[in-house]
Amino acid sequence: MKQTTINAIRILSAEAIQKANSGHPGLPLGSAPIAYALFQNFLKFNNQDTKWDDRDRFVLSAGHGSMLDYSLLYLYGFGLTKEDLMNFRQLDSKTPGHPEYGHTVGIETTTGPLGQGIANAVGMAVAEAHLAAKFNREGFPVVDHYTYAICGDGCLEEGISYEACSFAGTHELGKLILFYDDNDITIEGNTDITFKEDIATRFEAQNWQVIKVDLVENPDNVQLICDAILLAQKETKKPSIIICKTKIGYGTPLEGSHKCHGAPLGVENLQKTKEKLGWPDIPAFEIPEEVSQHTALAGKRGAQKQRDWESMFKEYEKRYPDLAAEYKKAMKGEIVDLSKVDDLFKFEKPMATRQTSAVVLNKIAALVPELVGGSADLAPSNLSDMKNTDTINYGDFTPENYAGRNMHFGIREHAMAAIANGMQLHGGIHAYCATFFIFSDYCKHAMRLSALMNIPVVYILTHDSIGVGEDGPTHEPVEQLIALRSIPNMKVYRPADGKETAAAWISALTGTAPTALVLTRQNLPQYANSGLIALKGGYILEDCEGTPDILLIASGSEVEQCVGAKAELAKEGIKARVISMPCFEEFEKQSDEYKESVMPHNVKARVCVEAGSPYSWYKYAGDKGEIIGMSTFGASGPAPLLFKKFGFTVENVVEKAKKSLSK
Repeated sequence: MKQTTINAIRILSAEAIQKANSGHPGLPLGSAPIAYALFQNFLKFNNQDTKWDDRDRFVLSAGHGSMLDYSLLYLYGFGLTKEDLMNFRQLDSKTPGHPEYGHTVGIETTTGPLGQGIANAVGMAVAEAHLAAKFNREGFPVVDHYTYAICGDGCLEEGISYEACSFAGTHELGKLILFYDDNDITIEGNTDITFKEDIATRFEAQNWQVIKVDLVENPDNVQLICDAILLAQKETKKPSIIICKTKIGYGTPLEGSHKCHGAPLGVENLQKTKEKLGWPDIPAFEIPEEVSQHTALAGKRGAQKQRDWESMFKEYEKRYPDLAAEYKKAMKGEIVDLSKVDDLFKFEKPMATRQTSAVVLNKIAALVPELVGGSADLAPSNLSDMKNTDTINYGDFTPENYAGRNMHFGIREHAMAAIANGMQLHGGIHAYCATFFIFSDYCKHAMRLSALMNIPVVYILTHDSIGVGEDGPTHEPVEQLIALRSIPNMKVYRPADGKETAAAWISALTGTAPTALVLTRQNLPQYANSGLIALKGGYILEDCEGTPDILLIASGSEVEQCVGAKAELAKEGIKARVISMPCFEEFEKQSDEYKESVMPHNVKARVCVEAGSPYSWYKYAGDKGEIIGMSTFGASGPAPLLFKKFGFTVENVVEKAKKSLSK
């Protein structure tokens, strides 16, 4: 049955791609025996409880080979049907072109952008190591599972894989096992045209165990693969890469050619493939009954493992009731109601919002033990570390102390964000990561995937504008706010003071959306009327008597100029309302009545102020409004002089207000 099951994976994948007339058959055909060996003999899962905490995690980093995932989920009883396979890549199907977390049962993370899955897998291994150190006790391995991933040449060409694998080796993540489907082919042809490095030596240099399996002469030698997995499992101080030399499109007339990488085989070639593999003459998408019986054994094994785990956990609860309660709370993602913690909102003196964020973060850290995160080598500047107290030692996450909650990601922004995604996806952790706002460009694709997967990773992004000052235009974000705001399901908070920062953190740790906390380097005043109302995204910070003549709308540091302009306009009898807009996305969720109460449509005179691209603001400025923004790059110099140079002054806001009133 072994051989027939391997071929079932191949044929189902090829049939689905052919029916869709779209897809990537090469990887599933070549790596089917790797996937079979893992699912049939090693992977710990229960197909009747796919979210069981202590399951092994499986990531198909080479997400273009998604039919490999779907064939496995179908054959191993995760709930996909034959009809689902037949609807591969069709609208509203459970089998989209690339694996999507939350859309298809059994998919642990959304993959397709090459290299992201490797970094996600690293994050899952981080979470496993951290939770094991925190909760396991002698005789009670409550957290004890592996993270497996399959990648191809493309994943390893992407820079994110270097970053993530370096991090994994440095942190000795021994329960991470990566299969490299080494077939020497990408879309454009043989990898010799772009990719000749010695992968084994590269990974050895990154402190990985390297295991080689040659499947060219005997492609279906499952025993070789199983022996390699056992060897990988024995190495506890290093992650392992199993380099599997394969033939892309094995069994087809296009075997070894880039022509089967990203296109259907064609009806004739598919038939020839079936004949070469000895596939029985049965209708498309049918499999022999013996295959179902064979794969069911793996499901039964996993169900028994879960029953054994649950029995062990009951004893754990008796022996360690407090730990068990904390574990269950962590895995459910439950946290205290932070909106009722008054201490989060106590700010008096002017402070940069990176500083107010540090204060809030450390207060929350004591209340949310699941909070784990860190920075890309910038913690002293973005103030993203959790400080030890007399009662709590947060510690650093290191091979000597996996229970540590402060992460040191190194100068690896892209991998950092993707690793944080993996940590969050694993469960039991509320993940955050931090860098300068300008470097969100490096994080961008992973941030986009946070939003696509609906996972609440927190991104601390400091030094948010030309307020960076002397570092100059290379480090002064201009277009980054509009870039992040354009991502569906991403909350972008740019608070104006400490209480707004606290509200932003509360928002970030609730719901399912990722949140970017965009924070200043320079000091800002504290406002009397800010606070939890910032959860609404936009609100009246300072008002006037009766109907305002003009609305002054801003986010973050530019709220200060609007407050100053309001006072100056009042001297001339002009009534202004100051609206703080820390989060566009949350404001847009409010009722029409609320939005109208804040921003009356009949008040056409408006000035919108933000030290970033003006494109976010046209909706709110309307046809008579003025926008003070950045339409050029910044410059190097002291921040106060830069704000004056680029028009972020009380005087300019007043001037623009009068201009808007005159229209």
